[in-house]
Amino acid sequence: MSPRPGFILNVDKSYPGTLFWHGEGYRIEKLPEGSSVIYAPESLPSLSDPLGAIEDALDNPVGDSDPLDTLLTSGMRLTIAFDDVSLPLPQMVSPDIRSLIIEAVLERAARAGVEDVVLIAALALHRRMTESELRHAVGDRVYDSFYPRGLLLQHDAEDPKGLSFIGLTPQGEEVEISKRAAESDLIVYVNVNLVSMDGGHKSVATGLSSYRSLRHHHNVKTMVHSKSFMDRHNSQLHSSNWRMGAVIKEAGIKIFQIETTLNNDTFPKQFEFLQKREWEWNLKDRAKFITTSKALEATPPWMARNIFHSIRSPYGLTGVNAGEVDAVHEKTLERVYKQQLVHVSGQSDILTMGLPFIGPYNVNSIMNPILVYCLGLGYFFNMYKNKPLVRKGGVLIMSHPTRNEFDPVFHPSYIDFYENVLSETTDPIEIEAKYEKSYAEDPWYIHLYRTGNAYHGVHPFYMWYWGAHALDHLGAVIILGGDPKVAKRLGFMAASTLNDALAMASAYVGTSPSITHLHSPPLLMAQVE
Repeated sequence: MSPRPGFILNVDKSYPGTLFWHGEGYRIEKLPEGSSVIYAPESLPSLSDPLGAIEDALDNPVGDSDPLDTLLTSGMRLTIAFDDVSLPLPQMVSPDIRSLIIEAVLERAARAGVEDVVLIAALALHRRMTESELRHAVGDRVYDSFYPRGLLLQHDAEDPKGLSFIGLTPQGEEVEISKRAAESDLIVYVNVNLVSMDGGHKSVATGLSSYRSLRHHHNVKTMVHSKSFMDRHNSQLHSSNWRMGAVIKEAGIKIFQIETTLNNDTFPKQFEFLQKREWEWNLKDRAKFITTSKALEATPPWMARNIFHSIRSPYGLTGVNAGEVDAVHEKTLERVYKQQLVHVSGQSDILTMGLPFIGPYNVNSIMNPILVYCLGLGYFFNMYKNKPLVRKGGVLIMSHPTRNEFDPVFHPSYIDFYENVLSETTDPIEIEAKYEKSYAEDPWYIHLYRTGNAYHGVHPFYMWYWGAHALDHLGAVIILGGDPKVAKRLGFMAASTLNDALAMASAYVGTSPSITHLHSPPLLMAQVE
């Protein structure tokens, strides 16, 4: 048995089974003969000299941009913004690539005599990062130098004195961003592109914006008409961000964008077998799988969660580009697609996937039911270009324990959304019209967002909208191994075994359906022809 070009396996009689992620664990499932399993491409080689690549990018920008040294002048106001803890996943081994870039920028700023420098974590409506998370992202030297002096900030999208209204797009979309950034002589944005959805004008126009701006593209209409968040030119979400970026540029706000791309080296040595395809496992790999699987089965979920969240990924840097936003982002997309793209012939009746322990919004926290929904329908479903992996009216089967568990510190509004909103309706349009405003403007949620480590009150709504395109496309969703009561609250079905799930799916797609399994992570993008 051997894979077809593009790392697609046709399941036959010699098939040993496929590893399905299942939250804070994983298991081997046997797909029917004739199924297809799509694997991530091999990791690209990492750059041998990351520091040299960073310096080269700053000296030789792409697009209509001068080198960074030319842009830095004594007496200027410089703001360095950077992606928050939602990227990459899991967190990188030290040093984080953001810390290396930020130090390189600061060294050049110091040589140029720039004294007014502020760093801002681009949170949008995400939670504030903890001290350890912030320290990991920027590095000890930068943290110890800037944080005590109040110069290492986290964007506050609810600070009326800290926001600046920039203008309107031709479609009437309001553009409002951080006042400090807007009034700076230069914004340097430091980005990590884990997937093709990240970066570009989305960095500043979303990361440093407010609810007033975000509501124009984080809504049901935009999400339903974004025919893959990973394909910018077919994403209404990105179209809106690019229009906002044009308004920011026309206002004379200068942005020097720095974007990085990573390879697929997601798992460290102790979990190296997760990086391989099952038929590549040697005896040591099989022993590790059996040992860790049995240990995780006997481990309480909270302890297994802590173990997995302690993973630091040995990602390798595959590219760094700097300069004008659009030109930089095009270079970035080329590298992301080169690492992740797999060509797939046709759609299937059923798409299966195993969901891991982590997504962008539960770093060091619980994957609550709404985030399970978002990871499966909002992210993994959208890992395609051209067409979804599953046909219109097809069935999605996603494996995850999906327990009724929430983090009251990080996700307080999620608890109320689950109990009070989803108990009434799961229809995104009705949810948006009836409930969003009250949660978005709730003073207690705003207080927790501004002073604690809570996601904004409106955030669970956006996670629900994130799956609106998938809901519109699919005939049914089945959660494999999930709590039946939780699945029902989400509007889905639950199955205890894969055979049961496939039998349930047959009511929607008929007997002898075509089946595709998305084997991720490591991450992949399907180019569906």
